[in-house]
Amino acid sequence: MKITNVSYERLDLKLSEPYTIAYETISKAVNFILKIETDTLAIGYGCAAPDAVVTGESPQEVEQDIKDIIIPFLKGKNSFMSTEILHDLKPLLKRKSSALAMVDMALLDLVARKIDTPLYQFLGGYRHSIPTSITLGILPIENTLRIAGDYVKEGFFILKIKGGLSVEEDIEKMIRLRDMFPSTQLRFDGNQGYTVKEAIAFFEGTKKVGIEIFEQPTKEGMDELLGQVTKNTGIPVMADESVKTLKDTFRLAQNERVDMVNIKLMKVGGIREAMHINSVSQSAGLEAMVGCIDECRLGISAGLHFALSRQNIKFADLDGHLDMIADPFKGLFKLDKGILYPSKAAGLGRIKD
Repeated sequence: MKITNVSYERLDLKLSEPYTIAYETISKAVNFILKIETDTLAIGYGCAAPDAVVTGESPQEVEQDIKDIIIPFLKGKNSFMSTEILHDLKPLLKRKSSALAMVDMALLDLVARKIDTPLYQFLGGYRHSIPTSITLGILPIENTLRIAGDYVKEGFFILKIKGGLSVEEDIEKMIRLRDMFPSTQLRFDGNQGYTVKEAIAFFEGTKKVGIEIFEQPTKEGMDELLGQVTKNTGIPVMADESVKTLKDTFRLAQNERVDMVNIKLMKVGGIREAMHINSVSQSAGLEAMVGCIDECRLGISAGLHFALSRQNIKFADLDGHLDMIADPFKGLFKLDKGILYPSKAAGLGRIKD
């Protein structure tokens, strides 16, 4: 299939509820939608969600790369030669992971649509649905309890709590959440906010809570600190910001620094790179979660299809679309009582054009 036309759209999306994590407060997001057309009339779509911290990109950089590099590079290429395309494109984009993820996503979507198959089945297919957590940013304790109660009433049964600013408050928050919701699964994300001493203190203070996952408590780039937390706590410790490349995964696994990894398509550069990271994780006995950043439903759909295609991915945190105002994509998947189900349509799901 020869690529005949490539176009894009910029989405400036406001969040209905701004949220706070250990290092910033977020109230809006920029996404880019790439559309690839071919001489067979088959079309593929991809999404980029640049983030200064997670992907190392600004929206301006990604938009310039789309105009100056991606569009002219893709035109005329054989879309079936997608591995070659991505290999040759990557050095041109340098460290532009969400832009690369967008192209990767669109090329995979294109082929899956061409053969009229949902993307997760084209990728191999392992399951047909997966539960997702719902994330609560850093809020006063009473607000956290109230919002958590609303989510539980909606049917969510996995709560992911952001923290990292105050160990004492984080401990109290988790204890009170457990008291209020005894059957709800609780996960905690330190977002690099803790020292090793603080992370161990958090573990000691929440032993009776039964926290399922302790995500990225210490700073990225300091693997030995993350390893100390893993060694001295009884909660599965997950790397997030510390895992941005295949080399990161191999290094953490080789040195037994963590128990789990959080794979985000925007962070690692797409589904194919995510597959490699998951394979290394699986070979090292590390379970994987598919996470997200502030992505519209198209980006979330890609994460979902990837998660459904791999045995080692047992966890999902795919809620980045829920607070987005004016997300143009509808019906790509269903979220029902905390469980995500893909569309039966081809590729990433039916998109009205």
